[in-house]
Amino acid sequence: MGTVTVFDESERPIWAGRAQAYADTFARLCAHPVPLLLDAAAVADGARVLDVGTGTGAAAAAACARGAKVTAVDAEPSMVRLAERSVPEADVRLAALPDLPFADGEFDAVVANFVLNHVGRPRATVAELRRVTRVGGRLALTIWAAPPGAGQTLIGRAMQAAGVTRPDHLPSLDSHEDFPRTTDGLTGLLRAGGLREVRCELLTWEHRATAEEWWAGPASGVACIGHLLTSQTPHVIAEAKRQYDLLSGEFAGPDGMLSLPHAALLAHGRVE
Repeated sequence: MGTVTVFDESERPIWAGRAQAYADTFARLCAHPVPLLLDAAAVADGARVLDVGTGTGAAAAAACARGAKVTAVDAEPSMVRLAERSVPEADVRLAALPDLPFADGEFDAVVANFVLNHVGRPRATVAELRRVTRVGGRLALTIWAAPPGAGQTLIGRAMQAAGVTRPDHLPSLDSHEDFPRTTDGLTGLLRAGGLREVRCELLTWEHRATAEEWWAGPASGVACIGHLLTSQTPHVIAEAKRQYDLLSGEFAGPDGMLSLPHAALLAHGRVE
């Protein structure tokens, strides 16, 4: 089905070898919607569940705790190794969207937590997730919303203040593949992919972290923003950190912890 896009070719090296750095920083943030995600997919005891883009295995572990029979995949080998260690009861494999090594209708439920943000062909991805879900089964996924929460823009604001701009060699999603990161936009994407009874909701929450923890993710090269930061000169990185220290005070409470507003979309539907 799939052809690797320029976006995919750019995205995958960004995550290469970053599993532990991600686990130590952004993983806790991304695990926040997992209980709601599993509820939306009707994950229960005995269900055959596929967790796509498992990362550190948070959704896979939570599904196993519900008594589900869990298969988990990720495109990044270091994530697969980490998830194998952290969720030994799951069958963890290396696989990249939009091509999954499973039969049609193999799973009762498929979940994809913040995966659609990282694929070059989101429409083909939804079609593939639908393909491996049985008739009557459910698919649920999350993506980051637009506009983003104020906490999501903090590091980007600091980098912009330091003069960092997105380089030309870092591709964006092709316009014909893109879709609005809104409830209507994600609902339309799932309906176009053949899902029925589609529902989408906006999730908002405040992620609490120390200033050091929140900076550590990009400073370790995690995600696109981390790749961009660590590719700068030491002088620019130091200036971005100085700006970050100034701006992060907007989110600091009396205990010194940051309360960082985030916004995501949770969508789910049934396969017919």
